[in-house]
Formats: sequence, C-alpha cells, structure tokens
Amino acid sequence: MIFTVGQKATFSKKITERDVATFAEISGDRNPLHLDENYAKGTRFGARIAHGGFTFAIISAALGMELPGPGTVYMSQNLKFSKPVYFDDTITAQIEITAIRADKGIVTLKTDCVNQRGDKIAEGEAVVF
Repeated sequence: MIFTVGQKATFSKKITERDVATFAEISGDRNPLHLDENYAKGTRFGARIAHGGFTFAIISAALGMELPGPGTVYMSQNLKFSKPVYFDDTITAQIEITAIRADKGIVTLKTDCVNQRGDKIAEGEAVVF
C-alpha cells in the first residue's frame, strides 16, 4: 500500500470491567486504583480508572489493524495523558500520518485519543515500520 502524509484512521473500544480485569491479569498491574472500587472512591478520580497501558493498546490496535495496518511494528511511542479513562468510556484512537521515510519504510503518526464526549484523553506520536 502507498501511504501519504495526512492519511487518517480511527479505532474505537468501549472499556469494560472485564477488559480492565483481563488487562490487570495479563500485565501483572493489579493497582487497586483499577480493581478496587472502595479504594478508588478515595482517590482524586472518585472511581476506578483503566490502566494507562490500555490506551497504548488501543493505539496499537489502530496502527496494526487500520493504518498502516497488518504487519506494522512499533519503533517508538510517546504519549501524554490529560484525562483518566473510566469504565464504560469509549475510547477512539485518531491516528494521522505526519511523515514518511519511504527509503527506510518508516512512518511517523500523530496519535490522539478521545472519549465518547470528545474529550482528549491522550496525545502523542508513534514511529512504526
């Protein structure tokens, strides 16, 4: 496939309690902020939130399944979080090609994530091949 600067794609995922429990099991991150409602109520968030790594995973799905698509491999990803992701939020990764190094097969993409209300929850940049 031929890619162009400005090309865009999205990938969305609703965050469920089961997803967070599975992510905790797979990653080993059993922070009570993600798993214990009573603990989370006493935090600045007021409720359980999804792991930050879950947001990375949604971006990874967008890159691997949408743009550039199957066969994509991460070289790097930076991400700045601006809002928490709560259970039952639907997160949409919005990716856009910002640079292409055709000689190396390297693509740089803007990687933003928004929730179902349109609030930006994270922004960053990925470099893939």
